[in-house]
Amino acid sequence: MAKIVRSSGKFVTAMNHRLDPGPQSWADLQSLYAADAIVLSDAAHSNVKRAHDFLMEVVASGRTVYGVNTGFGQLANVRVGENQLHQLQENILRSHAAGLGEPLPPEIVRWMLLFKVCGLIRGHSGVQPETVDRLVEFYNAGLMPVVPRQGSLGASGDLAPLSHMCLPLMGEGELMQKAADGLWITRPASEVLKEKGWAPISLGPKEGLALINGTQMMSALLAYGLSQLETLWTQAHGIASLSLAAFEGLDAPFHPAVHALRQHEGQRSSAAAMRGWLEGAAFLRETHEWVQDPYSFRCIPQVYGAVRKAIDLGIETLEGEATAVTDNPILLPESGEVISAGNFHGEPLAVILDHLKVAASELGTMSERRIFKLLSGTRGLPPFLATDPGLDSGLMIVQYTAASIVARNKMRAMPASVDTIDSSNGQEDHVSMGANSGLQLLAVIQGTREILGCELLTGSQALHFRSDPGLSDGQAAFLGRFRTLVPPQEGDVEQSSRMRAAGVFLG
Repeated sequence: MAKIVRSSGKFVTAMNHRLDPGPQSWADLQSLYAADAIVLSDAAHSNVKRAHDFLMEVVASGRTVYGVNTGFGQLANVRVGENQLHQLQENILRSHAAGLGEPLPPEIVRWMLLFKVCGLIRGHSGVQPETVDRLVEFYNAGLMPVVPRQGSLGASGDLAPLSHMCLPLMGEGELMQKAADGLWITRPASEVLKEKGWAPISLGPKEGLALINGTQMMSALLAYGLSQLETLWTQAHGIASLSLAAFEGLDAPFHPAVHALRQHEGQRSSAAAMRGWLEGAAFLRETHEWVQDPYSFRCIPQVYGAVRKAIDLGIETLEGEATAVTDNPILLPESGEVISAGNFHGEPLAVILDHLKVAASELGTMSERRIFKLLSGTRGLPPFLATDPGLDSGLMIVQYTAASIVARNKMRAMPASVDTIDSSNGQEDHVSMGANSGLQLLAVIQGTREILGCELLTGSQALHFRSDPGLSDGQAAFLGRFRTLVPPQEGDVEQSSRMRAAGVFLG
């Protein structure tokens, strides 16, 4: 029986895009991801055929090559007979499809498919042209393999997740497809292939290994996380600007001359973002008895600028990794070499994913501090923003919840990449744990979104107590859109549904 999976994400469609081998910018990758369909260039087809032809020559020569005619991992010294090479490759997909946990969202699997194709068309893996074409057909038809999220050590690539992703090539495993009502329907791959009139792929030498060696899950988690973080970074400034207005804060800390002296591009970008939100705000022209704001207001550019720098480092890493050759062994047709090395190791991704966990956590940590200040009963605001303090508790417990999420984010932000566990009987004796880093990143991002939603709810309520808040046009429009979904409250109300609605508004 078909299973139904709900997903909050969407694929934004665009025109078809030609996919060439080699590096792609973050903007180009996002464009390919959003396209109705991708089309492989002539150079891509040529690269795949050249590498496959070279591999067939190697097999015919009788040379012993890891993963082509040997076992895998600690079994690398076991020679496999020529008449068993096909079975060897099918066996590795089946045996390594050992994942557990909830399936990855289809939006992340789509990135995985795209990155796997990007790596294979470089022409150093040796897969059949038909195999690459089928992966493109899955991608273009919106057929997303079901991939359990747990199982990768981020060392010999994302072995278990990629095995699940590639099982449908053989007519095994499961595929998801979005129905007309927007729900994702899960069906056996064998049924889908039969319906499409597609024959299962018969894997050739090295092909299974080429498909499941690679960093495509870690890269997909990075891509998905970056797209979410870039949106949150922008929203965080708008929310912070409303909190500043509610707190009747000062704009001097955002002066461009101050940030030019720090020589930090991310900080300058953050200060500019704040100035953009505050441009034309009347509350900034008022004179107040205070000459400084708490750090959670005054140091927004310094903290959020550091977050921007982390995002930019993540983009730089992804632009290199998304189209990299990360399977093993690597074929060099031009020189006639087959080299067994370690491009599948996920450490470059694991370290940056851990860095982004910290950055995403800090977006939320500073946000929670502003919630605390708005509830503190200072600067003319009632304690806890209660209509009748004492009788009413106002938004007191909203801060409790935000604080609990901050604490959870801090625990998840601890680096996973410093851990390692032996696998494959000690052959794979250092692993990156990059997949765990990526999964934790997504959890931290969701927590940060919830915290920012709490701040937006709090800022909106605080501004309700300002008869003439003097907002800029941009602030007023942003607040107006939010209040159509979550209006200010009078007296005590149930808060959970309002907090969830705030998160949906930002999602």
